Amino acid sequence: MSKRNIAILTVILAIAIDQLSKIYIKTHFRLGEEFVVFPNWFIIHFTENNGMAWGFEFGGKAGKLFLTLFRLVAVSGIIYWLVQTIKNKVKTPVIIAISLILAGAVGNIIDSVFYGVLFNKSTRSTVATMFPETGYESFFHGKVVDMLYFPIYEGESFTFFNAIFNGADSWITIGVIILFLFHKEAFPKKVA
Repeated sequence: MSKRNIAILTVILAIAIDQLSKIYIKTHFRLGEEFVVFPNWFIIHFTENNGMAWGFEFGGKAGKLFLTLFRLVAVSGIIYWLVQTIKNKVKTPVIIAISLILAGAVGNIIDSVFYGVLFNKSTRSTVATMFPETGYESFFHGKVVDMLYFPIYEGESFTFFNAIFNGADSWITIGVIILFLFHKEAFPKKVA
């Protein structure tokens, strides 16, 4: 399989897994509902955020729009990087890494751009439905669906690794780790 096709397949599969899991959680869980997969280690916990890590926000609706537009520009840069990497015949793990980062970025952009109009509001008492007459927000102002929770240690007043994230976040993290492992191939030193 060509490196180009590996990249395309990686991006499509990663986005599909991310979006299918988010749609399932959004349409089957109430906000805050959780399912224990492995006790004291892995929990599916449905939450939403405005698109930044740990639910950070800035600038209200204008800040949310800016963040989404910034991500769209960043994705353009990642696509360019991926195309150049394929043209330069860099090793396959680097192409997979960049493809995963691209898929993760696109996955969260889909939530931000479309989820506000594709779903009604998730609440602690009701499950959202897809394709309602009216969505919970306008285009570019949707919330990102998160559900993966791995509380490695929970004390009375402290939880180690309390982040709740999604497949898209995972793809970005995995991609960065692969780039770190193959940094010589990903970022070759130019000989003068």
